[in-house]
Amino acid sequence: MELRLALCDAYDDWLRTLVPATAGVALIAVGGLGRSEPAPYSDLDLVLVHDGKVDGLSALADSIWYPIWDSGIALDHSVRTVDQAVAVAKDDLKAVLGLLDARHIAGDSALWGPMRARILDVWRASAGKRAAELHDLSRARWAAAGDAAFLLEPNLKDSRGGLRDAQSLHALAAAQLVDFSAPVRAAYPVLLDARGELHRRSGRATDVLRLQEHDGVATALGILDEVGRPDRDAMLRSVNDAARTVAYALDIAWRRIEATVRARAPRRRLFGASAPPGPDRIGLAKDVVAQDGEVVLARDADPRTDAGLAVRAARAAAENGLPLGSFTLERLAAEAPPVPVPWPAQVRDDFVSLLGAGAPAVQVLESLDHAGLLAELIPEWDAVRCKAQHNPVHRFTVDRHLLETAAQAARFTRQVSRPDLLLLGALLHDIGKGYPPGDHSVIGAVHAQRIVRRMGLVADDVATVTALTRHHLLLPDTATRRDLDDPKTVTLVADAVDGSGELLDLLHALTIADAAATGPAVWSDWKAGLIADLVSRARAVLDGEVPARQAPIDDGARALAEAGQLAVEIRGDEVIVAAPDVVGTLYRTAGVLALHALDIRAASIRTHAGMAVNTFLVEPRFGRLPDPALVRGDLARALDGKLALADRLREKERSYARRGAAGADQPPAVHWFDDEATDATVVEFRAADAIGLLCRVTAALERCGVDVRSARVSSMAGVVVDAFYVTTRDGRPIPPDARADIEAELVRV
Repeated sequence: MELRLALCDAYDDWLRTLVPATAGVALIAVGGLGRSEPAPYSDLDLVLVHDGKVDGLSALADSIWYPIWDSGIALDHSVRTVDQAVAVAKDDLKAVLGLLDARHIAGDSALWGPMRARILDVWRASAGKRAAELHDLSRARWAAAGDAAFLLEPNLKDSRGGLRDAQSLHALAAAQLVDFSAPVRAAYPVLLDARGELHRRSGRATDVLRLQEHDGVATALGILDEVGRPDRDAMLRSVNDAARTVAYALDIAWRRIEATVRARAPRRRLFGASAPPGPDRIGLAKDVVAQDGEVVLARDADPRTDAGLAVRAARAAAENGLPLGSFTLERLAAEAPPVPVPWPAQVRDDFVSLLGAGAPAVQVLESLDHAGLLAELIPEWDAVRCKAQHNPVHRFTVDRHLLETAAQAARFTRQVSRPDLLLLGALLHDIGKGYPPGDHSVIGAVHAQRIVRRMGLVADDVATVTALTRHHLLLPDTATRRDLDDPKTVTLVADAVDGSGELLDLLHALTIADAAATGPAVWSDWKAGLIADLVSRARAVLDGEVPARQAPIDDGARALAEAGQLAVEIRGDEVIVAAPDVVGTLYRTAGVLALHALDIRAASIRTHAGMAVNTFLVEPRFGRLPDPALVRGDLARALDGKLALADRLREKERSYARRGAAGADQPPAVHWFDDEATDATVVEFRAADAIGLLCRVTAALERCGVDVRSARVSSMAGVVVDAFYVTTRDGRPIPPDARADIEAELVRV
């Protein structure tokens, strides 16, 4: 607030020095300065108004505009008579909205009063008809900028619930169509403050609250934790919550305006007489009806005696694609008693059916949450409301992610034996992210168990939902970080689901739904295929099959090895390399593939006839596979020491470094796993991704006298998890007393 007022005073004082005391001319500010809320690096939007009788107007205007341009401040300007300004307001929606916020800065104030009154009259006379156009403009903006209430990097101005939406509400209120409510008046400065500090901290006109700016903005706003550090989560939560308030109020406003328009429609004729149309009330469920495009309570409904009414109304709303009326929500929040514990069967069925409605359920559940009704049903929901996820692969805050996952899971309800448990597991799988640091899957399982017990599930169903929460990352993590050809991998999955094919199928559906709700960066055909393969193998084990040990080398690879010459073949997304089985072959091969812009996803290392036959699953970084002959030539030079591999990789990394990548400032981490491989040890290396990283890591392992049997590489949002199946030179698992030196060498890379 102080920053905006200081800027406003500074601009006003300066602009007044530029405007001569000439009758018939006035300088008017619109936009942010017109509203007395400029941001530090926003442009100035000014109108020079005149009475049409001023001599030398062009020179006068230039004397105002040029000093502004010379200062380096961006300027949007126009010169108009009062009549011209009013005419523009009649024809241009954006212009009239800007002029509604106009403010006299300097010059002839006699022009300003009549102009403002006429523009307000124009808006009030046309707002009802132009509201649809405003709504269309807003929807187009939301499609591009998303929903600020649930984004980790919201656009404070253009996202749904952002500053433009609050200003739209103010304009609609000026037309006396809706109220500019107290909650919106309180939320609006939160967004303004965050945007002002974002401008000031970044030194430019930006409206997207990027992750790297969170700490600085939190510090500037004085949002600190108990030890005085910037509380980025609290800052983002305040922004998300403010945007949610604005968006919810605007939704109600549009519905009220639409209802008003319908009510003003031409009167219908009833039995030959003219009569006003009455509201159509269509029954949807017990004591729940649809009226004027909303779900409301029946006239004789009594929420005080019906604990299940809120859930029943929400189910009806979602299943019919309608919103819950705001007054209905207020009444339910004020009057409805708590749902008994355990929940009655009908309440539980209604809640599961609400989730099963899919995408329409998201907004309905959001409205329940806004009214405080969702936390009445699930008190743990408070912990995840507007909870930030500092991971760029996540599009949404934790609460919205859970709702979106449940909506995605609804697509699979006909493909699993227990759709009810799938929907509940989807809603609760990340509930642990709202609680103190630790493994959110483990923490969440405890809370999920408590929640579904309150819902009245039987013991076996409680165990299933608890397992879904505990193991919701089992399939994606195992498929991308473990060797599927190792029998131990499949056995571990079968053991984790406790021999239950039903749980395995539910986890598979939940994995797909979770990925779809997270964002496009977490899913690909490659990952989907790996997970499907893992599920198929695990199901076979559950059916009594014994997982096979590593498949023998195929005929093609055997032929390459027995030829005894360096060879490179590309088959689809696989690169097969035959090379002398000597120390350094693996890391040099990984480095050469990186030079050819190939990201390695998995590697299988085999030997035969004194040759290493390594198969790499690759993904071209730029969409094209290289010529095998060129790869072979570079590899031959690298193996002979004639290719400056390290220098070439450093040069490529400088050219294609992921600037600002998540985790880039965090130290690498090394984790050991003793019981997740057959006759080997699994070591995971986690660090910020880089083009030559796999080459350096495998080189470090080889320097430590470690043999790599296979590898899985998982990279997401600039963070890589490299999992290596390693043994000593004589084929034994890595002993614990040898690990410290290996770990130190890995960290040094």
